[in-house]
Amino acid sequence: MLPIREAIKLADEMELDLIEISPKADPPVCRIADYQKFLYQLKRKAKEIKAKAVKVVIKEIRFGPQTDDHDYNFKLRHAENFLKEGAKVKAYVFFRGRSIVFKEQGEILLLRFATDLEELAKVEQMPKLDGKKMTMMLAPKPKKG
Repeated sequence: MLPIREAIKLADEMELDLIEISPKADPPVCRIADYQKFLYQLKRKAKEIKAKAVKVVIKEIRFGPQTDDHDYNFKLRHAENFLKEGAKVKAYVFFRGRSIVFKEQGEILLLRFATDLEELAKVEQMPKLDGKKMTMMLAPKPKKG
């Protein structure tokens, strides 16, 4: 424990700065160091933390309520690739005009999609009607090993 005046004097003699580390502590914690170097280290730590953060990518796949098998299989292969890359997949059926009367068909299509991707993905959100869209979220299953 050093009085503030002595700490400032000591920092001046060393041609460094007195940096307050923890102002809420009793007594406040300070350190003698080069302030520019201190700021640089803080920025570097923040950058490292940001780089290690996992970025969640969401890929969307759109179906019509009456999507035929060829289109379905094409979109299924795309979804498999997205899931293997670690991206989440948001599959949705878009109802245009009066096609909203095919709600059940849209739900069946999405559930079939989830079943076909069962080995690669888990369902995060079951099919849910939101206006003219019926949406379902799939997340990749964690890799074993």
